[in-house]
Amino acid sequence: MSEIQVRLADWQQDNADLRRIREAVFIAEQSVSPELEWDSDDAEAVHFLALESGYPIGTARLLADGQIGRVSVLRDWRGMNVGGALMQAVIAEAERRGLTEQKLTAQVHATSFYERLGFTVVSDEFLEAGIPHVDMLRKSH
Repeated sequence: MSEIQVRLADWQQDNADLRRIREAVFIAEQSVSPELEWDSDDAEAVHFLALESGYPIGTARLLADGQIGRVSVLRDWRGMNVGGALMQAVIAEAERRGLTEQKLTAQVHATSFYERLGFTVVSDEFLEAGIPHVDMLRKSH
């Protein structure tokens, strides 16, 4: 496997890749409705693309309030630390912007992944798009 790279993405220029990845993961695999997946935050968010040999395989976004979301990696690349590389890039960008608290809403099965990155669960379990989630928080030191 070649090296995974993560770069800032542009919602306009990289739109097709961002949409392709999120549609595959959230809409096709997890049956999230398109109305819930696409929101007005996309236009304002800082987007990230993970690439292997230039091919986009993962994405995430960061909102101005430190909320991280839409973390997604195409199925064939899971378990290869693509998500970890994406999250490290998002956290670094959040800190660069002075966001000392990063928040996310995690699917319950992924909480241990986020805990390894320094996030802690700060809510009870709840359903979002029919999937069990928890809110998580990370504070920069």
